[in-house]
Amino acid sequence: MVVLVPRQIRMTGMTGSVPYYGGRFTPAQAYAASHPSPRRAPPPVPPPAEQPPARPAQDPVEALQHLLDTGVLTQDEFDELRERVER
Repeated sequence: MVVLVPRQIRMTGMTGSVPYYGGRFTPAQAYAASHPSPRRAPPPVPPPAEQPPARPAQDPVEALQHLLDTGVLTQDEFDELRERVER
C-alpha cells in the first residue's frame, strides 16, 4: 500500500493527532478552529470625546517675531521668511 504524503510532513514527521492544514494555520489557529467560543455581543462603543476649541489664527508675522524673540530664528532667517509671508 502506497501512502502519498506531502514533502513538508515527510520532513518533520507525521503524528496523526494533528490535522494537516497545508502550513496555513498556526497551532493556535488550529486549536481555535476546533474549540469555538460562544458568541458574545461586541463591547459598547464609547461616545466621542469633546474636541477642544480650535486655536485662533495668529498673524504669521507675529509668529515669526515670536520665534525671533525667543532665539529660534536668526535675523537673516526672519527677514527671508517675512518676505515670503508678505508676498
